[in-house]
Amino acid sequence: MRMFQIDAFTDQLFAGNPAAVVPLESWLSDATLQAIAAENNLAETAFLVPRDGGYEIRWLTPAIEVDLCGHATLASAHAVWTELGHQGDVLELHSPRSGALRVRRAGESRYTLDFPAVPPKPIGMVDEIASSLGGEPREMLRSAWDYVAVYESEADVRALNPDLRALREVDARGIIATAPGDEHDFVSRFFGPRSGVDEDHVTGSAHCTLAPLWAERIGKNTLRAFQASPRGGELLCAVVGDRVELTGGAVTYLRGEIMLPR
Repeated sequence: MRMFQIDAFTDQLFAGNPAAVVPLESWLSDATLQAIAAENNLAETAFLVPRDGGYEIRWLTPAIEVDLCGHATLASAHAVWTELGHQGDVLELHSPRSGALRVRRAGESRYTLDFPAVPPKPIGMVDEIASSLGGEPREMLRSAWDYVAVYESEADVRALNPDLRALREVDARGIIATAPGDEHDFVSRFFGPRSGVDEDHVTGSAHCTLAPLWAERIGKNTLRAFQASPRGGELLCAVVGDRVELTGGAVTYLRGEIMLPR
């Protein structure tokens, strides 16, 4: 089977978030998909099967299957256009967990994801999460997938040194730390040790939560975002009703083959 490794939400190699993309003719067993994702040991491996002129897509971390993944979808779109010869400017995808998704070409090796908005709701301070993050947030919220800790400044977010073992006990996909940015509208970091990813490099799906949050607070629907992980990545976010459009670049790093036993 062919496999591609692609750096997403970046215009240069060795930045953004790497994802594996594995095109299939038909679905393998869930156990085999999980074994491949664990062997790749990347934040996500995306699997694609042709469907109705587009593709069905699933995303797996080294530990679990997830409902939605932005950077691996961006990487998949890049692979479909540049490696698999897809024609046209729109790619239709379907996720068994998140429904219909659409990707548009937005320039040379740049793509726009059309995802559902997942706005968070305020909650009281969760002391065990706040203490485990290594810095007291000014407030906390909760989306359908993640906890959100809001800080005063970008410096506060960058300075966090969380207790990942403690965060592994949090009953959520992950914990997002966010604040207003110095050069961007907002910045973030994403910790998901319970999902098998201690710190994700650039988390597209987290911006389905962050974009509605900051759009309401800043008072504009188009925002520039930066995920302040060690590799870092930039996203252009647009809130359009109950959808979020995420635009970023992608670069192919690796083309290879997976050798499964017959």
